[in-house]
Amino acid sequence: MNSMNKPQRKIIHLQKYDYSQNGFYFITVCINNKLCLLGDIYENKTILNDAGKMIEYWYKEIEKHFSYVYCLDYVIMPNHIHFILNIENSENDKSPSLFSIIQWFKTMTTNHYIRNVKENNWAYFNKRLRQRSYYEHIIRNEKSYIEICEYIQNNPLNWQLDKLFSTK
Repeated sequence: MNSMNKPQRKIIHLQKYDYSQNGFYFITVCINNKLCLLGDIYENKTILNDAGKMIEYWYKEIEKHFSYVYCLDYVIMPNHIHFILNIENSENDKSPSLFSIIQWFKTMTTNHYIRNVKENNWAYFNKRLRQRSYYEHIIRNEKSYIEICEYIQNNPLNWQLDKLFSTK
């Protein structure tokens, strides 16, 4: 298939937006093919397996690795994670872009996961652990922030209605 016949990937980011500027960002990162590799939902609560706990560890490490980035509400579901990041830098400092933060997170968790597939028999995945892109939403006001926090908190309750629900 030549480049003329390849399907065009949908651009999901705002074209002229500076993703390193101060703000709150809602992110969703999904496991490829909706594989439930991170745990299960039992009695409307997420029960993380070792892979899910590893995702949680690296999420919390974002703050330690990136200055001026704060990890806020999050939920790890069987095949994805939702979280809110706050980028808050001073005028004199250059904060990392949202893209570089997510790439770092995906690299750390993928490397850790692959190591555990080899050493601890974690579930195998085919070619790619995560979907190539991720969902992001710029949180522009308090009302939106509150709604997203409620969505995150209620996600395990609504698992079977979730568009990312899978029994795989």
